[in-house]
Amino acid sequence: MKYKMLVLDMDDTLLTDDHTISKRNKEALLKAQKIGVYVVLASGRPTPAMLSYAEELNLAAYKSYILAYNGAVILSMEDNTILFEQSLTKEEIHQLYDFSIAHNVDIITYIEGHIISEGTSPYIETEIRITGMPFKKVTDFKSSVHTSAIKCILLEEPAYLKQVEGLLKAAMPDKSIATSKPFFLEVTHHGIDKAESLKRLAERLDIKQEEIIAVGNAGNDLSMIEYAGLGIWVENVTPELRDKADFIVASNNNDGVAEVVERFILNA
Repeated sequence: MKYKMLVLDMDDTLLTDDHTISKRNKEALLKAQKIGVYVVLASGRPTPAMLSYAEELNLAAYKSYILAYNGAVILSMEDNTILFEQSLTKEEIHQLYDFSIAHNVDIITYIEGHIISEGTSPYIETEIRITGMPFKKVTDFKSSVHTSAIKCILLEEPAYLKQVEGLLKAAMPDKSIATSKPFFLEVTHHGIDKAESLKRLAERLDIKQEEIIAVGNAGNDLSMIEYAGLGIWVENVTPELRDKADFIVASNNNDGVAEVVERFILNA
Protein backbone atom coordinates (compact mmCIF):
# COMPACT_ATOMS: atom_id res chain seq x y z
CA MET A 1 0.00 0.00 0.00
CA LYS A 2 1.27 3.45 -0.92
CA TYR A 3 0.25 5.80 1.87
CA LYS A 4 -0.54 9.40 0.99
CA MET A 5 -1.19 10.94 4.41
CA LEU A 6 0.44 10.56 7.83
CA VAL A 7 -1.59 12.01 10.70
CA LEU A 8 0.21 12.57 13.98
CA ASP A 9 -0.90 13.34 17.48
CA MET A 10 1.60 15.67 19.10
CA ASP A 11 1.97 15.44 22.88
CA ASP A 12 3.30 12.04 24.00
CA THR A 13 3.38 10.86 20.36
CA LEU A 14 5.39 13.07 18.01
CA LEU A 15 6.87 15.17 20.80
CA THR A 16 9.28 13.90 23.42
CA ASP A 17 8.54 14.53 27.08
CA ASP A 18 10.33 17.88 26.85
CA HIS A 19 7.90 18.93 24.07
CA THR A 20 10.42 18.83 21.22
CA ILE A 21 10.64 16.97 17.92
CA SER A 22 13.62 14.64 17.91
CA LYS A 23 16.21 14.91 15.15
CA ARG A 24 15.35 11.47 13.79
CA ASN A 25 11.61 12.18 13.77
CA LYS A 26 12.10 15.52 12.02
CA GLU A 27 14.40 14.09 9.36
CA ALA A 28 11.99 11.22 8.66
CA LEU A 29 9.00 13.54 8.32
CA LEU A 30 10.84 15.87 5.96
CA LYS A 31 11.76 12.87 3.80
CA ALA A 32 8.15 11.68 3.77
CA GLN A 33 6.95 15.08 2.61
CA LYS A 34 9.59 15.24 -0.11
CA ILE A 35 8.14 12.11 -1.71
CA GLY A 36 4.63 13.56 -1.63
CA VAL A 37 3.13 12.33 1.64
CA TYR A 38 1.01 14.84 3.55
CA VAL A 39 2.11 15.17 7.18
CA VAL A 40 -0.84 16.40 9.24
CA LEU A 41 -0.59 17.40 12.91
CA ALA A 42 -3.74 16.45 14.84
CA SER A 43 -3.85 17.61 18.45
CA GLY A 44 -6.05 18.67 21.29
CA ARG A 45 -3.83 21.74 21.46
CA PRO A 46 -5.18 25.17 20.54
CA THR A 47 -4.08 26.37 17.11
CA PRO A 48 -1.46 28.87 18.41
CA ALA A 49 0.26 26.08 20.35
CA MET A 50 0.76 24.04 17.16
CA LEU A 51 2.10 26.62 14.73
CA SER A 52 5.78 26.58 15.72
CA TYR A 53 5.91 22.80 15.23
CA ALA A 54 4.18 23.10 11.85
CA GLU A 55 6.82 25.65 10.86
CA GLU A 56 9.62 23.40 12.11
CA LEU A 57 8.34 20.60 9.88
CA ASN A 58 7.90 23.00 6.94
CA LEU A 59 4.24 22.05 6.49
CA ALA A 60 3.42 25.24 4.58
CA ALA A 61 5.93 24.46 1.82
CA TYR A 62 4.31 21.05 1.35
CA LYS A 63 0.77 22.50 1.44
CA SER A 64 -0.23 20.50 4.50
CA TYR A 65 -2.64 21.01 7.39
CA ILE A 66 -3.21 20.97 11.12
CA LEU A 67 -6.25 19.68 13.01
CA ALA A 68 -6.41 21.69 16.24
CA TYR A 69 -8.66 21.42 19.30
CA ASN A 70 -9.22 17.68 18.66
CA GLY A 71 -10.45 18.44 15.15
CA ALA A 72 -12.67 21.42 15.89
CA VAL A 73 -10.42 23.49 13.60
CA ILE A 74 -8.85 22.51 10.28
CA LEU A 75 -6.20 24.97 9.15
CA SER A 76 -4.39 25.05 5.81
CA MET A 77 -0.75 25.83 6.51
CA GLU A 78 -0.19 26.95 2.91
CA ASP A 79 -2.19 30.17 3.33
CA ASN A 80 -3.44 30.07 6.95
CA THR A 81 -7.01 29.56 5.78
CA ILE A 82 -9.45 28.02 8.25
CA LEU A 83 -11.26 25.30 6.32
CA PHE A 84 -13.49 24.21 9.19
CA GLU A 85 -14.31 25.48 12.67
CA GLN A 86 -16.93 24.44 15.22
CA SER A 87 -17.32 26.10 18.62
CA LEU A 88 -19.21 25.59 21.85
CA THR A 89 -21.77 28.29 22.52
CA LYS A 90 -21.45 30.61 25.50
CA GLU A 91 -24.43 28.86 27.07
CA GLU A 92 -22.85 25.42 26.65
CA ILE A 93 -19.64 26.63 28.29
CA HIS A 94 -21.62 28.06 31.20
CA GLN A 95 -23.38 24.70 31.54
CA LEU A 96 -19.99 22.97 31.69
CA TYR A 97 -18.85 25.44 34.33
CA ASP A 98 -21.90 24.62 36.48
CA PHE A 99 -21.09 20.91 36.10
CA SER A 100 -17.47 21.53 37.14
CA ILE A 101 -18.56 23.35 40.28
CA ALA A 102 -21.06 20.64 41.18
CA HIS A 103 -18.37 17.96 40.83
CA ASN A 104 -15.44 19.91 42.27
CA VAL A 105 -13.13 19.96 39.25
CA ASP A 106 -11.34 22.85 37.59
CA ILE A 107 -12.38 24.09 34.17
CA ILE A 108 -10.54 26.14 31.56
CA THR A 109 -11.43 27.53 28.17
CA TYR A 110 -9.78 29.74 25.58
CA ILE A 111 -10.94 33.31 24.99
CA GLU A 112 -9.16 35.94 22.88
CA GLY A 113 -5.87 34.06 22.90
CA HIS A 114 -5.85 33.45 26.68
CA ILE A 115 -6.45 30.41 28.86
CA ILE A 116 -9.29 31.39 31.21
CA SER A 117 -10.01 29.90 34.63
CA GLU A 118 -11.15 30.90 38.09
CA GLY A 119 -8.61 28.63 39.75
CA THR A 120 -5.04 27.48 39.53
CA SER A 121 -3.62 23.98 39.93
CA PRO A 122 -0.64 21.91 38.80
CA TYR A 123 -2.82 20.56 35.99
CA ILE A 124 -3.66 24.04 34.74
CA GLU A 125 0.03 24.92 34.99
CA THR A 126 0.75 21.93 32.77
CA GLU A 127 -1.60 23.25 30.09
CA ILE A 128 -0.03 26.70 30.30
CA ARG A 129 3.42 25.18 29.92
CA ILE A 130 2.42 22.92 27.03
CA THR A 131 0.65 25.60 25.02
CA GLY A 132 2.77 28.62 25.91
CA MET A 133 -0.44 30.66 25.95
CA PRO A 134 -1.01 33.48 28.46
CA PHE A 135 -3.18 32.65 31.45
CA LYS A 136 -5.91 34.89 32.82
CA LYS A 137 -7.21 34.06 36.30
CA VAL A 138 -10.68 35.53 36.60
CA THR A 139 -13.01 36.08 39.53
CA ASP A 140 -16.16 35.22 37.59
CA PHE A 141 -15.81 32.58 34.89
CA LYS A 142 -19.26 33.07 33.39
CA SER A 143 -18.87 36.83 33.10
CA SER A 144 -15.49 36.34 31.44
CA VAL A 145 -16.91 33.87 28.92
CA HIS A 146 -19.03 36.31 26.95
CA THR A 147 -18.73 34.58 23.58
CA SER A 148 -18.39 31.15 22.06
CA ALA A 149 -15.15 29.19 22.42
CA ILE A 150 -13.88 26.10 20.69
CA LYS A 151 -13.07 23.84 23.65
CA CYS A 152 -13.15 23.42 27.42
CA ILE A 153 -11.01 21.16 29.56
CA LEU A 154 -11.98 19.76 32.95
CA LEU A 155 -8.90 19.05 35.07
CA GLU A 156 -8.38 16.97 38.20
CA GLU A 157 -6.52 14.02 39.68
CA PRO A 158 -6.79 11.13 37.16
CA ALA A 159 -8.67 8.53 39.20
CA TYR A 160 -11.35 11.02 40.23
CA LEU A 161 -11.52 12.58 36.75
CA LYS A 162 -12.24 9.13 35.31
CA GLN A 163 -15.34 8.99 37.51
CA VAL A 164 -16.30 12.49 36.44
CA GLU A 165 -15.95 11.48 32.79
CA GLY A 166 -18.72 8.92 33.14
CA LEU A 167 -20.98 11.42 34.88
CA LEU A 168 -20.33 14.07 32.25
CA LYS A 169 -21.08 11.72 29.37
CA ALA A 170 -24.36 10.78 31.04
CA ALA A 171 -25.27 14.40 31.79
CA MET A 172 -24.24 15.80 28.39
CA PRO A 173 -24.56 13.13 25.71
CA ASP A 174 -24.68 15.89 23.10
CA LYS A 175 -20.98 16.78 23.63
CA SER A 176 -17.80 15.19 22.34
CA ILE A 177 -15.76 14.15 25.40
CA ALA A 178 -12.30 12.59 25.35
CA THR A 179 -9.20 12.22 27.51
CA SER A 180 -5.91 13.57 26.13
CA LYS A 181 -3.89 13.17 29.32
CA PRO A 182 -5.14 11.33 32.41
CA PHE A 183 -5.83 14.69 34.08
CA PHE A 184 -7.33 16.44 30.98
CA LEU A 185 -10.96 15.78 30.07
CA GLU A 186 -11.57 17.66 26.84
CA VAL A 187 -15.02 18.81 25.72
CA THR A 188 -15.95 20.03 22.25
CA HIS A 189 -19.11 20.42 20.17
CA HIS A 190 -21.15 17.32 19.40
CA GLY A 191 -19.64 15.27 16.57
CA ILE A 192 -16.16 16.76 16.86
CA ASP A 193 -13.28 14.34 16.99
CA LYS A 194 -10.05 13.75 15.12
CA ALA A 195 -11.57 11.12 12.83
CA GLU A 196 -14.41 13.34 11.61
CA SER A 197 -12.05 16.17 10.71
CA LEU A 198 -9.58 13.74 9.18
CA LYS A 199 -12.41 12.42 7.02
CA ARG A 200 -13.30 15.97 5.96
CA LEU A 201 -9.72 16.70 5.02
CA ALA A 202 -9.17 13.41 3.20
CA GLU A 203 -12.29 13.94 1.11
CA ARG A 204 -11.10 17.44 0.22
CA LEU A 205 -7.77 16.02 -0.96
CA ASP A 206 -9.31 12.96 -2.63
CA ILE A 207 -7.34 10.62 -0.37
CA LYS A 208 -8.88 7.27 0.46
CA GLN A 209 -9.28 5.99 4.00
CA GLU A 210 -6.92 3.08 3.32
CA GLU A 211 -4.21 5.52 2.16
CA ILE A 212 -3.95 7.13 5.62
CA ILE A 213 -1.69 6.28 8.56
CA ALA A 214 -2.61 7.71 11.98
CA VAL A 215 -0.34 7.62 15.03
CA GLY A 216 -1.35 8.46 18.60
CA ASN A 217 -1.22 7.46 22.25
CA ALA A 218 -4.40 8.44 24.10
CA GLY A 219 -8.17 8.40 24.21
CA ASN A 220 -8.65 11.47 22.05
CA ASP A 221 -6.65 9.70 19.31
CA LEU A 222 -8.75 6.54 19.26
CA SER A 223 -11.25 7.70 16.65
CA MET A 224 -8.55 8.51 14.09
CA ILE A 225 -6.62 5.32 14.90
CA GLU A 226 -9.75 3.32 14.13
CA TYR A 227 -10.61 5.42 11.05
CA ALA A 228 -7.21 5.32 9.32
CA GLY A 229 -6.23 2.52 6.99
CA LEU A 230 -3.29 1.89 9.31
CA GLY A 231 -3.69 2.85 12.97
CA ILE A 232 -0.59 2.85 15.15
CA TRP A 233 0.09 3.49 18.82
CA VAL A 234 3.41 4.54 20.26
CA GLU A 235 4.64 2.29 23.07
CA ASN A 236 3.53 4.72 25.80
CA VAL A 237 -0.13 4.33 24.79
CA THR A 238 -2.76 4.45 27.51
CA PRO A 239 -2.78 0.80 28.70
CA GLU A 240 -6.44 0.03 28.13
CA LEU A 241 -6.12 1.09 24.47
CA ARG A 242 -3.20 -1.15 23.49
CA ASP A 243 -5.30 -3.64 21.52
CA LYS A 244 -7.16 -0.97 19.54
CA ALA A 245 -4.52 -0.38 16.82
CA ASP A 246 -2.87 -2.36 14.04
CA PHE A 247 0.69 -1.89 15.34
CA ILE A 248 2.64 -0.54 18.30
CA VAL A 249 5.99 1.16 17.68
CA ALA A 250 8.63 2.69 19.95
CA SER A 251 7.65 5.35 22.48
CA ASN A 252 7.52 9.10 21.97
CA ASN A 253 10.95 9.35 23.60
CA ASN A 254 12.43 6.69 21.30
CA ASP A 255 11.53 7.99 17.83
CA GLY A 256 8.37 5.96 17.35
CA VAL A 257 7.15 8.32 14.61
CA ALA A 258 10.39 7.89 12.68
CA GLU A 259 9.94 4.12 12.97
CA VAL A 260 6.52 4.45 11.34
CA VAL A 261 7.86 6.58 8.49
CA GLU A 262 10.85 4.33 7.84
CA ARG A 263 8.87 1.09 8.04
CA PHE A 264 5.64 1.96 6.25
CA ILE A 265 6.50 4.88 3.95
CA LEU A 266 10.20 5.11 3.05
CA ASN A 267 10.95 1.38 2.92
CA ALA A 268 7.57 0.07 1.87
